[in-house]
Amino acid sequence: MATYKKKASKSKDNNQQAVQEQSTTAEVFNTLDETASRSEQWIEKNSKPLFYGLVIVALAVLGYLGYNKYIIEPTETEAANELAFPRKHFNQANTVSVGVDSLLNLGLEGADGKYGFIDVASIYGSTDAGNLANYYAGLSYLKLKQYDKAIEHLSKFSSDDLAIGPVSLGAVGDAFADIDQFNEAISYYVKASVKNNNYTAPLFLFKAGQLSMHLKDYNKALTLFKQIKSDYPTSVQGGDIDKYISSAEFAVKK
Repeated sequence: MATYKKKASKSKDNNQQAVQEQSTTAEVFNTLDETASRSEQWIEKNSKPLFYGLVIVALAVLGYLGYNKYIIEPTETEAANELAFPRKHFNQANTVSVGVDSLLNLGLEGADGKYGFIDVASIYGSTDAGNLANYYAGLSYLKLKQYDKAIEHLSKFSSDDLAIGPVSLGAVGDAFADIDQFNEAISYYVKASVKNNNYTAPLFLFKAGQLSMHLKDYNKALTLFKQIKSDYPTSVQGGDIDKYISSAEFAVKK
């Protein structure tokens, strides 16, 4: 009798567990059905806004693609073509020994119905060529010793290029140095040296070091000269940097 009662009890427990599992499963499916039903109702209720939203997104994408193809690209091409004339005169100015100022001014102002750097920068300022026009204009004004205008145009130029980017910052430093604003010049030389370039970086570190010596900031000069020695030992400036380090160390100890 005892054995029969135990089996009956176990069977009863199994049945109860099965009923509970079925109930739980049913609740899950009911919840899923309710969620799906609510989702369907929400989609049905908001079908028009969803449709209009998709249309707006599609139109925005098409508009962006069209703007790039029919507005941006032709404008970039046009600006690049306009830049050719002043660049020719700028390049000539760097290869001759007479008439340099005239060539630079032609590049800046333009002639014979052709735009100069100033016009290209003004009219096509949002293009790559317009950006580059500010660079050339700044360098032209620097050569013409019109330092304020050089700083103005070079400050409008921006580039991630490892060669042109540092040169533009260093040119701003040169312009400040030429008007005796040495702290500003040092700041720009240091910025220019951040670009890891074995030619421009040690050059502008050296210029910053020399100006620091001029301002009697010998500790800063020593740091800059030592950076050249450690980071750019094979550069032109690194070749004889030890004598500048010695001069700065001597000045610090005085």
